[in-house]
Amino acid sequence: MKAKVAFVVQRYGLEVNGGAELECRWIAELMKDEWDVEVLTTCALDYMTWADHYPSGDDLINDVLVRRFSVAQPRDVRKFNRLSEDIFQKPHSRADEINWMKAQGPDSPALTGYIKTHRHRFDAFIFFTYLYATTFWGIPLVADKALLVPTAHDEPPIYLSIFGGLFRKPRGFVFNSPEEKDFLVKKFDIDCTHSEIVGVGIQLDSSILMKRTSEPGLTENYVLYVGRVDESKGCRELFEFWHKYKKKNQSDLKLLLVGRSQMETPDSDDIVSLGFVSEDNKFSAISRAKCLIMPSPFESLSMVLLESWLCGRPVLVNGRCKVLKGQCRRSKGGLWYGNYDEFEACLDYILNNQEAATQMAASGKKYTLDNYSWDMIKRKYTGLVQNMPIS
Repeated sequence: MKAKVAFVVQRYGLEVNGGAELECRWIAELMKDEWDVEVLTTCALDYMTWADHYPSGDDLINDVLVRRFSVAQPRDVRKFNRLSEDIFQKPHSRADEINWMKAQGPDSPALTGYIKTHRHRFDAFIFFTYLYATTFWGIPLVADKALLVPTAHDEPPIYLSIFGGLFRKPRGFVFNSPEEKDFLVKKFDIDCTHSEIVGVGIQLDSSILMKRTSEPGLTENYVLYVGRVDESKGCRELFEFWHKYKKKNQSDLKLLLVGRSQMETPDSDDIVSLGFVSEDNKFSAISRAKCLIMPSPFESLSMVLLESWLCGRPVLVNGRCKVLKGQCRRSKGGLWYGNYDEFEACLDYILNNQEAATQMAASGKKYTLDNYSWDMIKRKYTGLVQNMPIS
């Protein structure tokens, strides 16, 4: 008999391309033939407000049963931002942190009520990302059956005292990288007896790379950023570094941005924003870039680095992020910087040494194929649920 497994995540849908949410969808779709899968999520699409977007009830997405539950109270963004400033900058109590989590959301009593009422129907619950209310209030209801995919990194929220108790509740963990595991073990002294470093599988149809993207504004000489254009992703610093670099190095080289913007993009001829594009066009854009730049200081695993290597492109990453630096070190697929001078030197090296850039990309591709195949990911998840300790 197939194991019955619930995936719990704050948002879910084909239009949802956030890292943890996308990872959840990929794993749910991967495991649907191995397990009897249900996804338990909210009706939200916008992660800023959590306002209901999808209708509540059951949906079927790529043959996966998705149960959506209404958000009782959308988030007041201004109020939440003021509360966050107080929490992260001033002395406060545990009660203040609980209030912060309630405001963080998404607030869906119907979802947590379903988990509580139907906990005995499932052999395991897999929660994606530690940061949101769906996990914070969901895991204690099913702790003996819970696996947590933390998608955690060194960021202000994880230092809140309320997370110390949360990380000691699940039966096991699914880590995205060795750096993530090391950080959480050091931070919370968690029990990793029933845990694996898994990540996600990456598979690319090579025929996609032969297609020319139809996106307007795509130039021939560019470096590329892929992801949410957001200050928290290091984009403000990237724009500052890029402006300084182009001022010192006059050329027709452009910075191409692929992804939805959550901040103002500089008005510059040297920066081209395509916004959200199709998967085919994303891969086409990656394959024609001089390199991929990933400026984020906070990652648990960068999927776009793996995609870039499969597309045959080297990467340049923010070396202050241990995970990104670790991915580059293990793969030998890219370089990293800690300040502007290093950014300039590394970018010049990639642009002016074609043979070395090609070798970095080849090393990264081999590393990705060796460590992130879907078959390997499936075996690890199967083993974790199959060997779940009995209470």
